[in-house]
Amino acid sequence: MNDPDVLIVGAGPVGLTLAIDLAWRGIAVTVVETRAPAAPPEPKCNHVAARTMEIFRRLGLADKVRNAGLPADYPHDISYRTSFTGQELTRIHIPCRRDRFTATEGPDCNWPTPEPPHRINQIFLEPILFAHAAAQPRIRIINRTTVEDVVVADDGARASLRDLDTGTVTPVNCRYLIGCDGARSIVRKAIGAELSGDAVIQRVQSTYIRAPGLIDRQHGAPAWGTGSINPRRSGMVYAIDGRERWLVHNYMRPGEGDFDEVDRDACLRTILGVEDGFNYEIISKEDWYGRRLIADRFRDRCAFIVGDAAHIWVPYAGYGMNAGIADAMNLSWLLAAHLNGWAPSAILDAYQAERWPITSQVSRFAMSHAEAEIRRRGSVPDEIEQAGPEGERARREVGRLTYEINVQQYACAGLNFGTYYDRSPIIAYDGAAHPAYTMDSYTPSTVPGCRTPHLWCGDGRSLYDAMGPEFTLLRFDPATDVAALDVAARLRGVPLKVLDVERPDSAIYDGDKLVLSRPDQHVAWRSNKLPADSLAMIDRVRGAAIQAR
Repeated sequence: MNDPDVLIVGAGPVGLTLAIDLAWRGIAVTVVETRAPAAPPEPKCNHVAARTMEIFRRLGLADKVRNAGLPADYPHDISYRTSFTGQELTRIHIPCRRDRFTATEGPDCNWPTPEPPHRINQIFLEPILFAHAAAQPRIRIINRTTVEDVVVADDGARASLRDLDTGTVTPVNCRYLIGCDGARSIVRKAIGAELSGDAVIQRVQSTYIRAPGLIDRQHGAPAWGTGSINPRRSGMVYAIDGRERWLVHNYMRPGEGDFDEVDRDACLRTILGVEDGFNYEIISKEDWYGRRLIADRFRDRCAFIVGDAAHIWVPYAGYGMNAGIADAMNLSWLLAAHLNGWAPSAILDAYQAERWPITSQVSRFAMSHAEAEIRRRGSVPDEIEQAGPEGERARREVGRLTYEINVQQYACAGLNFGTYYDRSPIIAYDGAAHPAYTMDSYTPSTVPGCRTPHLWCGDGRSLYDAMGPEFTLLRFDPATDVAALDVAARLRGVPLKVLDVERPDSAIYDGDKLVLSRPDQHVAWRSNKLPADSLAMIDRVRGAAIQAR
């Protein structure tokens, strides 16, 4: 095989999205994956965040993703009950995909984006990404192959590719190596990165089952996620296909033995609220630890780690895969900028400078909320399943507390849109403070480092659809002369689109006649006038100022 410029290890959602985005930016990529092309993934991720859906929209994938998963009219609600078949304690209303763009009531509506979140399991999402990637002429996917004997050097990386069917070993050299290869990442080991943090926050028995008769046993409207809360067990049941397949999480209790020492069948039946004679089939099972671990570095020279290879945390707010895709999109445009010739290799320093702090911050959000939910699970009143006033009072109180804790993770606008880069070497900061955010709330802002706030243009287009694929200079006053900035970009070969935008009624862009949005839709610079030295500003955002230090 020919030696690739970019070798990606791992063809899960993160690795595939990275490959698709690099190819979209004109970069040829080779992806290596241990599984066969049609091998289904484990049913892990259940949620595609709004920020990820914005990325899929840019790549032409949003409609395909949104039209897959649960039936169009199946509620995406979260229902908490005394068991799957028991009494409902509370419900978080989330529109089904049929009503996603028309529903206006509820905590998960009115998102400031052209692409609100979507509930879809990885078993449906990954084949869409794989098919799209496989159809791209710039992407080569090598299945049933492992990457071994990785050596990282100053001028590139070397590795051996072992065919799992024939045992044949092929040496390969690449300019850049990217590990999207999960928690046991060989690339992380090759760069000598160490994970540290909170080793065990919770333990979970996960079981993927087929139970055709289960949905008819639930009282009231179905839900995408059903939490089971009773004094004996706590768990979550996620609808996979809206008919017969379910993913059941059994949250193990402190002091319980190893996974195999806990009666899986008894726990399942308690969570579901079904008798011993109820029939179900185990499709697969995976037991796991909830952790908060972050690698001490995300890069060594030409090698990078992304997603679970770089950080592992409790999958609270469904943000594990989505955080990995955010990593991938950050690295993708930096790498493409360099390989396409308009940025020096120093721009790649921005990957760790930007992603490591935000990873630490977001993982702590997830951990603190997970800990609050764990405390709630450990204090379920004995009378919660009883008839009469005491039982009703217990159910109301548990329902109220459960809603307050969990609405933040299932309607997490802040986690989607509030994160910002506050210590990047390629952002021109102006001294303004970044607005604070929580898991569920944030303030749209053009402070450099923030996500470029979305708005609908006067012609009805999404701002994100109107912007260019690389840098876009948003001009809110067409009389403002931007010629010097445009010339500076052309002198440095930096792709720049000037987009005149009607100033919205919202104060989001108040006072900013000019906002420079990066290829990843984060603000790089803003002002009411051109910079004193346009060439120096362009050099900063393309990484040349790093090289000059």
